[in-house]
Amino acid sequence: MHQSQPQPRCEGAAMPDTAVRASRWADSSLSAIAAGFLAVLVSLAGPLAIFYQAAQAGNMSGEMFASWVWGISLGAAVAGIFLSWTLKAPVITAWSAPGTALLIPLFPALSIHEAVGAYLTAALLLLAIGLSGGFDRLMSHVPKGVASGMMAGILLPFGLNAFKGMATLPLLVCGMLAAYLLCKRLYPRYSVVLLLAAGIAIAMSTGQTHFAGIHLQLVTPQFITPAWSWSTTFSLALPLVLTTLSGQYLPGMAILRGAGYDVPVRKVVVVNSLASLAAAFAGGITIAIAAITAAMCTGRDAHEDPRRRYVAGIANGVFYLLAGLCGGSVVMLFAALPKELIVTLAGLALLGPIGVNLAQVAAAPEREAAVLTFLATASGMSFLGLGSAFWGILIGVVAHRVLRPATTA
Repeated sequence: MHQSQPQPRCEGAAMPDTAVRASRWADSSLSAIAAGFLAVLVSLAGPLAIFYQAAQAGNMSGEMFASWVWGISLGAAVAGIFLSWTLKAPVITAWSAPGTALLIPLFPALSIHEAVGAYLTAALLLLAIGLSGGFDRLMSHVPKGVASGMMAGILLPFGLNAFKGMATLPLLVCGMLAAYLLCKRLYPRYSVVLLLAAGIAIAMSTGQTHFAGIHLQLVTPQFITPAWSWSTTFSLALPLVLTTLSGQYLPGMAILRGAGYDVPVRKVVVVNSLASLAAAFAGGITIAIAAITAAMCTGRDAHEDPRRRYVAGIANGVFYLLAGLCGGSVVMLFAALPKELIVTLAGLALLGPIGVNLAQVAAAPEREAAVLTFLATASGMSFLGLGSAFWGILIGVVAHRVLRPATTA
């Protein structure tokens, strides 16, 4: 009988070690492992491009960029595996993609040593926020409908982008769409991994892949001495904290709680902040809970049983670990696949979470506030250096306060 529990703090009679190992081995499934792999695939194929742009702006060497990939991958791996295993929830971790975008206009005037100093400052500030429990109080003031509106707004562009490749590679996109419908009809549990296989097969048959130049290349991490300054604290560290909280933790925790996982925010923030401190010395930017890719591992596509989806989080960490050790090869691998394949794969894989969040927006008691949140977030607006996820949730919460009935006690 399946014995695992959805909550991390279960108490009761102790099970023998062999029984615990057998139970956890039985929890594993191809669909959960595939979901974890897909989350890494999308993370490395999408946000990694922003990281690469930042490395180019800073005139970084290939070895230094590989060290960055090593730092962010291993930091996300260790934090994700530990949190998913101990909390029995699919806690997907990643580096701060919105925070990475902050680097591009700062380089090359900003040195890599100053950047690492700002990373450490941001990690310490996030650690203090996590230990204080302040983020828990913030989450308690966000209605579920508003959180769903923000999440739907974040995911919508990915769904729309799935069809934009039709202009450049129509055969690939049409083939993947047909494969998705067929697999969803016949093998819904494994539709995502089969879709990936179909996409690669179509791309190879049409000559859109470039695997010839790929070879195994392990990473030699570069230790970077940090340097602190007030200018980098205000121009990078503080904005990094704000974008990480609003663009990563806020939607990421909304996804987990919307899927029924009431994980303690304090533990998640503290563990990720400690991982960030270690990753920073190799050039790795802040590690946080994932938002976009988390939706791939918390739904039914990962597993029908919510209690067994934590395997997707562990698998995600293992694949991150492999990616970090072979950072140079990973960069070459994803460069060999057409961009349209990754974009289409991500959009179709997120179709389920998009539908669920839109349904929750429509059914929410605070529907008007939820719709405002959805529209503001989907607009991609940016103001005062903060992205649409922050402003969407702020607009939604304010609208909820203003529009709720005056008779509410």
